[in-house]
Order: sequence, then structure tokens, then C-alpha cells
Amino acid sequence: MQGTDAELIGQIRAGDKGAYQYLVERHGRTLFRVAYRITRNEGDSEDAVQESFLRAYRNLDRFDERASFGTWIQRIAANYSLDLVRRRKRVVEQGDEFPEVVDTAPQPDRLLESARIRETLGRGMESLSEQEREAFVMRHIEGQSIPEISERLSIGSSAAKHSVFRAVEKLRRYALGR
Repeated sequence: MQGTDAELIGQIRAGDKGAYQYLVERHGRTLFRVAYRITRNEGDSEDAVQESFLRAYRNLDRFDERASFGTWIQRIAANYSLDLVRRRKRVVEQGDEFPEVVDTAPQPDRLLESARIRETLGRGMESLSEQEREAFVMRHIEGQSIPEISERLSIGSSAAKHSVFRAVEKLRRYALGR
């Protein structure tokens, strides 16, 4: 029962609820990557994936088949992930702390260097606007094209290019300590 996203959506709308599983299998890993790049937390990313598929299913009647289902659901995941980050930030501002994530890799020197890089990149990512962060993640982590970024963020191509460029420049300056 595999098919294009549009064919599967047609089957779901015709009453075949089981066809949705194929969309979940097809897009689940991508959604996790999108969510993880924004939240930098596996648990939050898994929650974002589940919630995104649930929201997409509930709103499938609103989906315009002329658009890409993948782009649409990635946008849902990105928005939900950003909401999680905002809520987390409010909690931190109120004095609560996040549980520490422990990495059990066997090579301590690589762990230390990876942690330094993650910390620097994480702090640098926090200095970006939401649009810059999303554009950077889509371009340099997910490998999406400028037209895909433009469509997903609902902005023009030149604005998408500019957002990616600004993000890279800000991260470079942050990494160099300027």
C-alpha cells in the first residue's frame, strides 16, 4: 500500500486510517532530526514527533494537496519544537534547571571535545533569531535547498538566503569570541 504522499492522503481521506502509518514511517526520522536540531533534547524531540503527527492527522482536512506533505509536517514539528524551547526558557528564567544529560561514550577526550563544540554551538544558536536558527538547521543540518527553506518558512528565496547567511555569520563571530 505504498504510494506518494498525495495518494496516501487520498486513501486516508477516503477512510483508510491505516494508510497514515506509511506517512509516519516515511517522515518520522526527518521530523526527529528537525525537532532535535531545535530542542537539542531527545525526549523533547520524540514528543515533538508524536505531537506533530497527531496535529497533522487532526488537521488533514486543511492540508492543501498542492503543497508538500513533508514540508507541511516539518513546519508543524518546527513550530512545536520552538514552543518547547520557549517554555523551557521560561522555566530557566524562573530559576528551575534542566536535568543533566550524561553521555556514556568510551572515549573521554572525544566526549570532552564534542561537549565543548555542542556547548559553543548551542550557545551560539541561542543568539540567533528563530528564523535564522530554522534556516541554518534546514540548510546545514538537513541539507535542504533554499527553495525548500523558503517554502517551509513562508518567506521569499532572498530572505531565506539572507537568514542562512546571517546565521552562519553570527555563529562564526560567536565561535571566534567577537
